[in-house]
Amino acid sequence: MAAAAVTDSGGVRIITEVIPASDPRAAQLAAGSQPPAPAGTSFRVRGFRRAQPKVLGIIHIFSGIIHICFGIILTLAEHGTLSLPVASGIFFWLGLLLLVSGSLLVESEKRENILLVKTCCVVNAAVALSTLVAMLLHATAISRNVPGCDKMLLYQPKPEWCFNPENKVEPPGP
Repeated sequence: MAAAAVTDSGGVRIITEVIPASDPRAAQLAAGSQPPAPAGTSFRVRGFRRAQPKVLGIIHIFSGIIHICFGIILTLAEHGTLSLPVASGIFFWLGLLLLVSGSLLVESEKRENILLVKTCCVVNAAVALSTLVAMLLHATAISRNVPGCDKMLLYQPKPEWCFNPENKVEPPGP
């Protein structure tokens, strides 16, 4: 037996009916009362999530941590004359940028937000450009002369150790 109640409120009539679970209409109503499927996520978000941003984010986070650790080690190791990559701080700012990018990518896996996806794309473009700048700085540092060999006076011969390509460190002074 179904129990019904009628309520009038502001020109609107509300009818409520209680249906027992054994009634075949209850199963039909239960199937229709489920929450609607999430509003169709945009094509861009679905395509972005298909690329598995969480994996790329984890790789970015670990790369950022390694960059920062190498930056600390190289900064402490180079006392007098800093190399171009260490002096520019590339290990630190690229490491921080990779950490931010990785965190955004991991978070984008959890949330379906087009603004988050666009932010990830912008930050990843910044990481790519920063990586190009880092490559140029490293290439410049590699192509430069060994410190101590490039500042010779006119007609002053270079020390013997400047001609040996295996020497990367200036020998101890007198």
